[in-house]
Amino acid sequence: MVRRILLGSQLRRLRESRGITREAAGYSIRASESKISRMELGRVSFKARDVEDLLTLYGVIDETERASLLGLAKEANVAGWWHSYGDVLPSWFPTYVGLEGAASLIRVYEVQFVHGLLQTEGYAHAVISRGMPDAPKSEIERRVALRLERQKVLVSERAPRFHVVLDEAALRRPYGDRAEMRVQLSHLIEISEQPNVTLQIMPFSFGGHAGESGAFTMLRFPESDLSDLVYLEQLTSALYLDKPEEVAQYERVLERLQQDSPGPAESRDLLRGLLQLS
Repeated sequence: MVRRILLGSQLRRLRESRGITREAAGYSIRASESKISRMELGRVSFKARDVEDLLTLYGVIDETERASLLGLAKEANVAGWWHSYGDVLPSWFPTYVGLEGAASLIRVYEVQFVHGLLQTEGYAHAVISRGMPDAPKSEIERRVALRLERQKVLVSERAPRFHVVLDEAALRRPYGDRAEMRVQLSHLIEISEQPNVTLQIMPFSFGGHAGESGAFTMLRFPESDLSDLVYLEQLTSALYLDKPEEVAQYERVLERLQQDSPGPAESRDLLRGLLQLS
């Protein structure tokens, strides 16, 4: 996904630098203007022949530059590991999984439940089962397996920094039995000590806070060509915000939440207190 976005943005810059319209670019590869728009946004796969023809149209004749962009096109078409879960992935979710796996910094505010990257197997099973009460057992198990596979990003060779603010409500609301909640709380204490993970709890005692709009995720990428994204998940779809002024608003909210929440050490103490009460 990230490679598609990168390639698309580079093709857009090349087209604009030559003063070529999307309509003319589409005509050159026997496609529509809307197809060029989707390519430049990284929303479709790339055919090598189309990329070659566009590069020629845009005057890119240097073999090294052409080879680099064609190599990017080839990489962009390689299916991610999550495609093997296509039978249980919502149509709008593969994009997020790809972006999550490519991010260098993931920042989250979560209020309803423990974030998916931090869930234990039993807790994830309870969350998914409650959200899909009529789903067959096999589908529940596949969705749990997908969630656990996603979590490997936090311990991978290129693990991102992960900064999450959990509302205390997410910890007070039980999923599964008391024993499973104890396991989940213990897991949060343990994983919060990883060097790339920062976990803060927004306690009830603080009262009203900046996160009034609900849960959201912010993604930052190592590639300078990619701007920060805000991801908002809905019941049947997802929304991505990348306009600088919108991203800045969410950044301010997240900074307020981080400033107003107890630090990581104090948050672990809160978790230990909840664990004793559970």
